[in-house]
Amino acid sequence: MTNSKKPTNQSTLASIPRVAISDSQKWLILASIVGLIWFIRALGPVLTPFVVSAVLAYLGDPLVDRLEKWMSRTPAVLVVFSSMILSMMLIVLLVVPLLEKQISYLISQLPVYVDWLSNSAWPWLQQRFGLQGVDLGADQLIALFREHWQEAGGIAAAVLGDLTQSGMAFLGFIGMLFLIPVITFYLLRDWDALMENIRNLLPRYVEPAISKLAGESNEMLGAFFRGQILVMLALGIIYAIGLAVIGLKLAFLIGLVAGLLSIVPYLGFAVGLIAALIAAVVQFHDVLHVVLVLLVFGIGQLLEGMVLTPWLVGDRIGLHPVVVIFAVLAGGQLMGFVGMLIALPVAAVLNVLLRHANELYRGSQLFDREVKVKIEKV
Repeated sequence: MTNSKKPTNQSTLASIPRVAISDSQKWLILASIVGLIWFIRALGPVLTPFVVSAVLAYLGDPLVDRLEKWMSRTPAVLVVFSSMILSMMLIVLLVVPLLEKQISYLISQLPVYVDWLSNSAWPWLQQRFGLQGVDLGADQLIALFREHWQEAGGIAAAVLGDLTQSGMAFLGFIGMLFLIPVITFYLLRDWDALMENIRNLLPRYVEPAISKLAGESNEMLGAFFRGQILVMLALGIIYAIGLAVIGLKLAFLIGLVAGLLSIVPYLGFAVGLIAALIAAVVQFHDVLHVVLVLLVFGIGQLLEGMVLTPWLVGDRIGLHPVVVIFAVLAGGQLMGFVGMLIALPVAAVLNVLLRHANELYRGSQLFDREVKVKIEKV
């Protein structure tokens, strides 16, 4: 009796029963996929509020499920929904004006930054790295900024003005603002029922495997959304408060950018640190504030590694940063804004499928010739 290697864990994909599919059915599936992509691209503007609402409902459903331990579904939805609305109002009332003010200040100071780059940083780089023959073109940039920087400011007003110039665009924008809360409320209230109805529509022979794959995809996507996004927000707040304490005028803008870019490990830290160092040198012209900027970002990195990531993300495996970047860019290229919104859920599902496909491949004869495959002779 010979021993043969067997996979210790059967892949979920391998557990799906093999069902013969005719050529016509294959073409029908392919046509359905192509038709769905065309449908999403054609109705992108109409689907936008529904996709945004679905994302908000997905994020809020775990909180509603927890509150259901103490109250019924509808009151729990009202609590979570009211919290979402209040948070969005605070963002609009507090964050947007402050962000607009700092962007206007940055644009007004661009000639100062270009002067510093031309007269201080670039000569040092030329001397350090032998770039004497390279022309930075700073004079043209300074002239351009000094000519147009007065036109900066009033960003929100300018956007609103553009919207009002097109009546249909403005009405569509207002309609979307009203639709999103309404759709989000109903999706939150009926989320569990909708998921159960979708599960009941699946063919019985594949329902267990697909439910397991969906659960793993949900865990991965949840780890990314509810973990990594909270880390990003926390880092943005830490950087913004720290830079504001040391007196940096662009503290909020730099902290916001650094927090958002921290979706990619070390990218937010690097970009935020470089931007803060340049802003500190131009604003204060001393070494003390450079050291203070380094201290702020050092504290942020320590808190991220020792507190934020272990507490908010833990050991859950999320999407790889490269996968996130590619998914968002590909979704935007293929389907516009709606594609960017659905890119991460699709990437999470594909990531799970690829992992199980890898397990299936490693347990196959194609990977290991010693794996015995029973062949029935007709």
